[in-house]
Amino acid sequence: MALADAPGPCADAAPLPRRVPLPSLGSVPPTALILVGIVSVQMGAGIAKHMFAAMSPSAVVLLRLATSAAVLAVLCRGALRAELRGRTRRDLAMVAGFGLTLALMNFSIYQSFQRIPLGMAVTVEFLGPLVVAIAGSRRARDAVWALLAFAGVALLAQGGSTDLIGIGFALLAGAAWAGYILLSAATGQRFSGTTGLAIASVVGAAAVAPAGIATGGPALLDPRLLLLGLGVGLLSSVVPYTLELEALRRMPPRLFSILMSLEPAAAALIGLALLGEVLSARQWAAIGCVIVACVGATYGRREPPRAAEG
Repeated sequence: MALADAPGPCADAAPLPRRVPLPSLGSVPPTALILVGIVSVQMGAGIAKHMFAAMSPSAVVLLRLATSAAVLAVLCRGALRAELRGRTRRDLAMVAGFGLTLALMNFSIYQSFQRIPLGMAVTVEFLGPLVVAIAGSRRARDAVWALLAFAGVALLAQGGSTDLIGIGFALLAGAAWAGYILLSAATGQRFSGTTGLAIASVVGAAAVAPAGIATGGPALLDPRLLLLGLGVGLLSSVVPYTLELEALRRMPPRLFSILMSLEPAAAALIGLALLGEVLSARQWAAIGCVIVACVGATYGRREPPRAAEG
């Protein structure tokens, strides 16, 4: 979801003072950046699920989106006013739809986390970007990858102990993720840098605020929970987005997509390490089916030509 050719976190953001030392990511291999980003996302998910004992999923989503919205708004403070000035209704409707999709994606996957293990939820959610990747493809083998992915989800849904509502929320999150990918591209064509994402994050936080406040109640005033929520927002949104943005400047999108296919396995391992979620051999086989399908659908696909630099 990062923009490969974006010049920085925000195209027109005010520069930081020279006296502030900034860590350089340019010397870190892009593959390492992606792997750290994957671990960061799933660590954030693990902490979020741990918070469910004291706070509702809707309230945790609110904290996550509010954190990312605040950070992005600060980074883009110099560009937001200029970007919003003179915008058409179609532009505003596009970025608002992007924000609502972002809210639905996060709300649905956290509802799924509450009911089923992280690895299962993320595996089912991955059907969304997989469908986007193979939609309209004329390669016959992509039909095989699609069938393999859906077979993996069918394996997860088998068994009387599986929470079908949790599976359903994960499917809804996957559908929202597909919409997020499409709307992200459309928003990126209308707004420079990450200003579109910043605006969408504010819209998403506002959309989940009523449910988050109503179900969160006094827990939203607990300093310890607020600090954990800040950590979830940083780990799940700000850190991985920054790392992915830098990595995409130096690696082909196809390789990026293949590496991102490791997320279901990473989610399962984080669920095991942080939450004690032990998956059966059948569930691991299902995760493997989806990962292989994602890699297969991406491998061998032609890269779009890159614009000449300079």
